[in-house]
Amino acid sequence: MSETRIIEIEIKQAYQEDLIQSLNTVVARQQNQISKLEETCKLLHDKIKNLALDGSQSAVGDERPPHY
Repeated sequence: MSETRIIEIEIKQAYQEDLIQSLNTVVARQQNQISKLEETCKLLHDKIKNLALDGSQSAVGDERPPHY
């Protein structure tokens, strides 16, 4: 193998390592966002469930709007 070819391969490897590190950072950030979204969904689900159990949602739905 010529020295030029070895240098080209080393350059490509350096770019690939940089790309892998960048992708790893993106994936880690996305995982944090997914975890936060899952927790938010769980909290919203619990609130909706509590509202349904309290019966307060049906009382609001039966009221006439103020413009009538």
